[in-house]
Amino acid sequence: MPSNDPLHGIKLEQMLIQLEDKLGWDELADRIRIRCFANDPSLKSCLKFLRRTPWARNKVEILYRETFC
Repeated sequence: MPSNDPLHGIKLEQMLIQLEDKLGWDELADRIRIRCFANDPSLKSCLKFLRRTPWARNKVEILYRETFC
């Protein structure tokens, strides 16, 4: 049975890459107030933070849905 979740099959890394390509780190930092986007951001450091911080990951998923779905 197919999933109704628009994020089904999309990895956090893919979401972050697409959001950074479209919005850039500065815009991400403005929309989601977390330090890893504002202070010397890198894909690796942001992924590490988001994987262990559910509330922040949720905000990224919501922004991804609003931007691409």
